[in-house]
Amino acid sequence: MLPERLSPLDASFLSVETPTAHMHVGWAAVFEPPAGGRRPRFDELRRHVAVRLPRAPRYRQVLRSLPLGLGAPAWVDDPRFDLDRHVIRAESGQLADVVAAATSEQLPRDRPLWQLRIADRLDDGRLGVVGKAHHCMVDGIAAVELASLLLDPEPDAADPAPKPWRPAPTPTSAALVAAAAVATARTQLDLATLGARLATSPARVAAAAGRAWRIATALADAARPARPHPRLNQPISPRRHLGLLRRPLAELLYLKRAFGVKLNDVVLAICAGGVRRFLRDSGEDPARLKTMVPVSVRDRGGVDQLGNAISFMFVDLPCDEPDPVRRVREVRAATARRKDGGVPAAGADVIRSIGLIPPAARSLVSRAIASPRTFNLVVSNIPGPGEPLYMRGCRLAEAYPVVPVADQHALSIGVTTVDDVACFGLYADRDSLPDVDRLSASIDTALDELLERAPEVRPRADAVGVPAG
Repeated sequence: MLPERLSPLDASFLSVETPTAHMHVGWAAVFEPPAGGRRPRFDELRRHVAVRLPRAPRYRQVLRSLPLGLGAPAWVDDPRFDLDRHVIRAESGQLADVVAAATSEQLPRDRPLWQLRIADRLDDGRLGVVGKAHHCMVDGIAAVELASLLLDPEPDAADPAPKPWRPAPTPTSAALVAAAAVATARTQLDLATLGARLATSPARVAAAAGRAWRIATALADAARPARPHPRLNQPISPRRHLGLLRRPLAELLYLKRAFGVKLNDVVLAICAGGVRRFLRDSGEDPARLKTMVPVSVRDRGGVDQLGNAISFMFVDLPCDEPDPVRRVREVRAATARRKDGGVPAAGADVIRSIGLIPPAARSLVSRAIASPRTFNLVVSNIPGPGEPLYMRGCRLAEAYPVVPVADQHALSIGVTTVDDVACFGLYADRDSLPDVDRLSASIDTALDELLERAPEVRPRADAVGVPAG
């Protein structure tokens, strides 16, 4: 059986990576030690990860490039796999320092593309873990699911018995090239027979026409030029830091019901208000910002699958709008229009179609999509665990997402939930945005402003009975 190759979307995250734009996704987590119990030591946590690696075989695989770029790289078992290169004891007791050390470095391509840094005793008495994996390997939702390397639903869950592991033989270059040629031939055959299949089915013709219209709409939205912002879109350094904000999830759900919108609309509106305040207080223009919003197209049964199953919408954050109620209404209208028009699904089709163009052109397209003339920043709402989770008896208390930034993008915002807490991770270039903590405070204030206005708002008739979820 030949190894799995990178999809066009997965490969694009490799091609847009530079020495200053590290394409890893991740999280910074904080754990509460068991009350009255013994906290686990670093060596115990390292062994805890080691015995769970069979749950995620990709974490012992490395990318193998094909000769002359004749196909996408393939995943093969790493014959030199060494867990000590991936599970590292943090040198600092400050979570911010652990995050900066972990996220300011690229993942080396000569080994499996992930790393955990563990602080088994933070200065505040808790435990900290910063995890990262290359975006070509996982998307945000898959990264949450792959926390199974650490987490259990019960505090006293026993580790599985260790299992011996031997790497599978690495396929020869000739075998990999042959497999790539077969896959390319199949794709070309599908394209060649498409006309005949459509001609025999009017229903297929109608479906294809509708799909083509949605794809054209998605392409037009993506191609709509963004104006690079002088504060958010400038050359960046390799150095990163993470601004943190946590609020009760109940507050966001209350706003969702009060305004009759989706939870993601609340997140986008809050971020718009926070960025507006931050830019205004910095003496910058609080202009509208074209924002890339990742949308999962992963099947419900596929959360344990690796690779990326995401599409994108492009939404203008109304940072120029001073009224918080108008901001949330504008965001809702923009997201609803795109979802009703099938833009996320069409975006996934566009991404798949990139695989049909030659590799050199594919790289150019990927870099164009990641340009500040395509979007200004990313805001990603990542579903988190809905039940308590534990790491060797220590309860997960907070988890802040790390959403990668492309070149000339100084900021990304990620939001996830842990039990009844919403955790905002503001991932920023340390040189361009050294005051990201002030942006966290601005988003905090924007949430308060929206809460103050919410009692004045009457839910629309079609929003009555919206479930809290």
